[in-house]
Amino acid sequence: MFRTAITLCAALALGACNLVPEGRTSERPRPPAAAKISSSPQARQCLTRLGNTGSGFTALPDRYLGSGCSQLNTVRLAHVRGDTAQLALANLGPVTCPTANAFAGWARFGVDRAARQILGSPLTRIETMGSYACRNVAGSGRRSAHASADAIDIAAFVLADGRRVSVIGDWSEGSPDERRFLRVVQASACKRFGTVLGPEYNSAHKDHFHLERGGKSEFCR
Repeated sequence: MFRTAITLCAALALGACNLVPEGRTSERPRPPAAAKISSSPQARQCLTRLGNTGSGFTALPDRYLGSGCSQLNTVRLAHVRGDTAQLALANLGPVTCPTANAFAGWARFGVDRAARQILGSPLTRIETMGSYACRNVAGSGRRSAHASADAIDIAAFVLADGRRVSVIGDWSEGSPDERRFLRVVQASACKRFGTVLGPEYNSAHKDHFHLERGGKSEFCR
């Protein structure tokens, strides 16, 4: 009899864990709202323009990543278009659609054509050092344009004849034509991006061009 009473009490105690006051239902955690792709008229127009460049891309959902970092109206570029062929991309993460449009125009008209005219071979691939990164401008407390996916770092260019022209290897040590090519493509970037930084800016940029979206050229060095 005593054991039966103990067993009954234990069962009631366990059952009480699942009891809900009358008139109420148990609450379950709600999943976070699904991130959405930007649908503003400006965003749609930008995506249309990017499609018209012949670029391959995927529109990405908006993301607020905290601490002043975000990926809004961004795309993932698979390739951009040269004059006669697709141009492959390496190491490129999310970029804002306006930045992608500026980059696509520069790749075709500023880089591919310069490669043909100066180096005698079309461009096949652009190697980058990435785009989005939640960080500050080096040595400051201000968020970098990378923190909003508004900048791309360019490391090297690969040509159809197999040559690889890199910022770190050929800015100072390359052939006369390679050095000229790198300076021409940097100057052409200054016509499409608000800020362009390279090896002559400081040692932090000795191995890449920093291309940052903006209005008219604000700083080119």
